[in-house]
Amino acid sequence: MRYGICMLAAVAVREAPSVKSQMANQLLFGELVTVTDTKDDWFLIEMLDDGSVGWVRDNQVHELSEVEFNKLQASKRYYLQTLSAQVRNKGSMIPVFRGAQFHGWSEGVFTVAGQEFYYKKAVHAVPSGVGIRDVLAVAANYLNVPCMRGGRTPMGIDASGLVQMVFKMNGILLPRQAAQQVEVGEQVMFVEASEPGDLAFFENNEGTISHVGIILNGSRILHAWGSVRIDAIDHQGIFNKELGKYTHPLRLVKRVL
Repeated sequence: MRYGICMLAAVAVREAPSVKSQMANQLLFGELVTVTDTKDDWFLIEMLDDGSVGWVRDNQVHELSEVEFNKLQASKRYYLQTLSAQVRNKGSMIPVFRGAQFHGWSEGVFTVAGQEFYYKKAVHAVPSGVGIRDVLAVAANYLNVPCMRGGRTPMGIDASGLVQMVFKMNGILLPRQAAQQVEVGEQVMFVEASEPGDLAFFENNEGTISHVGIILNGSRILHAWGSVRIDAIDHQGIFNKELGKYTHPLRLVKRVL
């Protein structure tokens, strides 16, 4: 087994080992992976937090020993909550995005594979007891971020990536895709009984779960569609006032908090 960590702001995870292949996901700075296969100059990786798999260029993942991997896995997590920043390492600056992980950050310093990194400003510590306010505060930071298939950063994000990142930064690790996320939590029988922080899932014309969003106060939902936005929701689905129609038929609501 081979191990690795992303040491770049964001790395494309592709469906096949080719730059022409569709980006299915993204690795962010500080995320841990295992390498399960190789082909030419590509790694087939499995992401530690959600088990999702895909192909990345081998020069975009820093390999770790098993000891280093386990140490980082066990360390306390801190996340960047600002839009973007730079961390310093040996005099060079590395750009990072919201959601970047700083394993074991302490007083502005964290160590990866024997290298010291410096980020002196405030970071987001995973709360010991996550609450609705924590989740909604992180979610609000993504408003107006453009949609991008496979994206998980403020430069571009998709619906399930938005939900995953918001909950991840609050210590709740969800699967990557909406069709997987729907298996988590307890079902809320009626949308009228939902609470802020619940997840609403929507189906496409084939009846497949294809979209997800975070329910807010006042029969509203935050979701990524065109951009991260807030729309009205009722028992039929998401109603877009600008278009004057329902855009996503509601399938069910789940409570994960």
